[in-house]
Amino acid sequence: MKKILMLHGINHNLFGKRDPKQYGKLTLDEINEKLLGLSEELDVQLDFYQTNYEGEMCERIHRAFLEKIDGVLINAGAWTHYSYGIRDALELLEVPIIEIHMSNIYKREDFRRKSVFEDLAQGQIVGFGLDSYLLGLRAMMSIIKS
Repeated sequence: MKKILMLHGINHNLFGKRDPKQYGKLTLDEINEKLLGLSEELDVQLDFYQTNYEGEMCERIHRAFLEKIDGVLINAGAWTHYSYGIRDALELLEVPIIEIHMSNIYKREDFRRKSVFEDLAQGQIVGFGLDSYLLGLRAMMSIIKS
C-alpha cells in the first residue's frame, strides 16, 4: 500500500475560525476526515501532521525521508512564502511533492504570490477550498501509480 504524508502548516489548527471568507468554515479535523475517506477509496495510507513550529515541520519532513514515504502533500500556510528551512528539508525528499492552498495565492496580497517551494513541487493546486486537498490526493495517486 502506498503511503502519503499530508503536511498542514502554521495556523491550520484554526481552520473554521480564522478568516472563513478565505478558508471556509471547515475545521482541520473535518478536512482530514474528508481526505481519510478519499484515501480509503483510493487504497492509500494517509498520515497527517500539523504544527505551528517551523523546526518541528522540518523534523517531520526529515522523518518522512527516513520512512521512505511515497509522496508528500503540503499546505505550509504562510511558510510557503518565506521558509527556506522548510524548503531545504523538502529538497531532501526523493518523492513527488504537491503544494496545496485553499485560497488562490495568486489573487491575494503581493507577498503571498510567491512560493519558495514551487520549483520543488510536481505541481500546485490552489483556490478550490477543500477540493484543493482532494484534487491534490487524486493527483498524487495518479503520479505515483504511473
